[in-house]
Parts: sequence; C-alpha cells; structure tokens
Amino acid sequence: MQRRTFLTGTALGAALAAVPLATLRTADAAETGASATVGSLNDLQKAINSAAPGARIVLADGTYTVPSGGSINVSGKNGTQDAPITITSASRGGAVLRGERGFVFSDSSNITVTGFAFRQSTTLEIPASCSRIRLTRNDFQLADIEGLHWVMVRADDSKVDRNHFHGKTTLGVFLCVEGAGSTAMAQRVHILRNYFSDHSFSGANGGEPIRLGVSPRALSGARAVVEYNLFERCDGDPEAISVKSSDNTVRYNTIRDSLGGIVLRHGNRTRVESNYLLGGKEGVRLYGNDHLVVNNFMAGLSGRALVVGSGSTRDHHSGETADERRGNDACDRAVIVHNTLVGNADTLSGETRDYEPQKVVIADNLLVGDSGSLVAMGKTTGFTWRSNILWGAAANGNIPAGGYTRVDPLLRKESDGVSRLSAGSPAIGKATLGSPAVADDIDGHPRGTARDIGADEYATTAPPRRPLTAADVGPNAS
Repeated sequence: MQRRTFLTGTALGAALAAVPLATLRTADAAETGASATVGSLNDLQKAINSAAPGARIVLADGTYTVPSGGSINVSGKNGTQDAPITITSASRGGAVLRGERGFVFSDSSNITVTGFAFRQSTTLEIPASCSRIRLTRNDFQLADIEGLHWVMVRADDSKVDRNHFHGKTTLGVFLCVEGAGSTAMAQRVHILRNYFSDHSFSGANGGEPIRLGVSPRALSGARAVVEYNLFERCDGDPEAISVKSSDNTVRYNTIRDSLGGIVLRHGNRTRVESNYLLGGKEGVRLYGNDHLVVNNFMAGLSGRALVVGSGSTRDHHSGETADERRGNDACDRAVIVHNTLVGNADTLSGETRDYEPQKVVIADNLLVGDSGSLVAMGKTTGFTWRSNILWGAAANGNIPAGGYTRVDPLLRKESDGVSRLSAGSPAIGKATLGSPAVADDIDGHPRGTARDIGADEYATTAPPRRPLTAADVGPNAS
C-alpha cells in the first residue's frame, strides 16, 4: 500500500578505502573465470572489474564499512546463464557490509550475489539496465530508517531466493518490484524460499514485506512468481504480499501470525494458489479482473479471511487520473474455487463502494465457522454460486439457495494446523466446476477426475507440501 519513493543516496563518488585484511589470493584469477579470494574492499572491486564469465569472487569473513559516497560497483559485467559471475561471502553471513551503500549495479547481467549480511543505510537497487541478477542466501537487516525500502528490483529475470529479511520497525518495504520509467514492470522476477519476519511498523500502511508494483504500473503485466516464501510476525501492513501489477502468480507461500495477507490491490489476471494463511489477521482480498483463487487454506484469522472487493471505479484504464488509479477497481470475473476457510472471524465478505463486483464464480469451497455469518456479501451482479459446503454454528448469511449444501465435512485438524478431509467426508468427489483445470490440491496430492470440495483432496499418503517453517526457507534452505 506504500506510495512513497525509496530513499536515494548521494551521487557515487569517492574511491573505496581498503579494509585492513590481508589478501588471501590474487584477484587476477577472476580474469580466467577461476575462484579468487580477497580480503579488502579494494581487492574485491579489482576482482569484479576484471571478472570473466564463470568467475567466483570470495570475500573473506569480516565486517566491511563502505566509505561514505562509495560503493561496490558492478558495472558493465556480463556472465552467461551457464557461467554467471558469482560474488560471495566466504561463509553465509560471514561478510558483513556496513556503510551507506553496498553493491551498485549497472549495465550487467548474469551476476549472483550470495552469502552477505547487508547492514547498509540506502536501498539496494537492481536497475532496469541489468538482467538476470540473483540475490541468494543473504541476510537483510538494513538501517531502520523511516521510509527506507530495502531492496528494489527493476531488472528483468531477476531472482531473489533464500534470503532472510527481518527486523524493521519503521515505514518501508522489505522487497519491491517495479520497472523502468513510471508504468513498466520488470519481467519474470522470481521470489523464492525467502523468510520475511518481524516487521513491527505500527502505521496503517506502508510496511509490506513484498510489493509487486505501484498503482501507475497496475495494467503492466509482470509475470512474477512468488512461491515457497514464509512470513512470520509481519505486522507492518495489512498486505503481506501486495500486488499492484498484472499477470502474476502467488503460490505455495505460508503466512503465519501476521497482520498482513495476500491482497490483489491493483491489476488483473493474477493466480493465487495453494497458500496457507494461519493464525494472523488478514486473508485474501481481491480487486481487478479475471483472477483465479484456488486451493488456499485460511484458518484462525481475526480479520477478514476472503474479500471480494467493490470499487470506486469499474475498470482501471490508461486514460484515468492519478486519483482514479489509486482507487479500488471492483472485482470482476474472478474464479474462486477449492478453498477451505475454517474458524475465521469473518469468512467470506464483500464491501460497499459504488461499483459492485460482477460475474464472479464461487464454487467448490468449504466454509466452516462458529460465529457471525459465513457469507456476508454486499451488492453483487451476475455471481455464480455452485457446490459449496457450509458448516458450523455460524449463520449461512446471504449466500443464495442452491449455491451450497449445509453438511458436516468431517474435517480433522492435523499437527501442522491444517484441517483436512477424513474418510467418508461428503466433500469427497463432489466438486462440480469443470473449468479451470486444477491438477493438484494445496498439499500437492493429485486431484484426479472426481475432485473433492475444498483445498484438500482426500488422501492416505503424506502431503508432498505442508505449511513452511523457518527451516524450509532463508539462507540455509535446500
């Protein structure tokens, strides 16, 4: 939800000062693509400047302070997809980078930066002049400065994987994805197996762990994939994953004990699939057109589990004003299928803005609760309700007759916090929505031809996927 620009540093200037650590091996080895181990920032810069495809540059463990106005420049360096240039700490987290800046990238491709502990005081940016830059197995705890976004990705085909982002108490986003100019989005960014934890900013918005775009970029297709990430104690914003662009995939993530949920705030055609949202506050909230929400499990949320949003406008379009673009676009033509919602304060609800959601399909979902109403939609037009199961002491609410069956689904809550179907459940084999195709369930079990209602397909074998724990993500993840 944050709309401020990230903090920028001063113009690049002063040359790097050497840190008094002995050079362990000459940096010139990088010229041939071999491994070079260095022990100072000056020697690190020399090794980068001479690096050829396949080079592996190792910075010895220690704490390094980049001088004010300086940086570690990666400029005009190009590895290949098969032989990237790798810049690494000798051990994971062993090389700590302090000061105003760390790495500054320009006009480079196929570069991997791995194993560092980033403690700098300005944003780490991957600019649009680069491509295929990978940040992996790093620890990010930048200066806790009001308004500072920690990592900004603008380059196509970037990969941000197996990092830990943690420990922020002020306004600012852990990881942003944008693009060149004011409307474009970086293409095909992959955000994988990161650990986002402990963002305690207490403001109303502006502390998202992940933000894919901003409102002027809403109509740009990004094709980002956000998968297998864990969010814990992410309380800086109601949106843990804030999507403000189009054509993205958000899947296999776990959000636990966090204020934030998954919010498609702007943009169209995003797929939200097989995510676990456990014991926090917000669930999944939808605006924009043609989204697919499938196989998600939401349980024990103290706020709204699933919201089909109304709008201050019907559709975002290229000619609208800035105020119109920042407004909410009513949710049209979404398909909400095979989700399980259990024990949430507010199960399935709508809103009351001027433009109601239209032509949404809500089918084969399992809604269970003991208080309030299971369905509390505002005004809608042309909705399709089909073969949902409702259960519990909560009232049905305003779901239309014929769109549900009230029957005990025989759920069993397992040790990982997920409620799955037990043998003999009336949900088994009773799903009726034939399109879109859904190959497997939230746990990775195949759906087969006779699909079950809800996120879980009944199986007697162990789930291939479960909610993530800290051991599954971050710098030491497999």
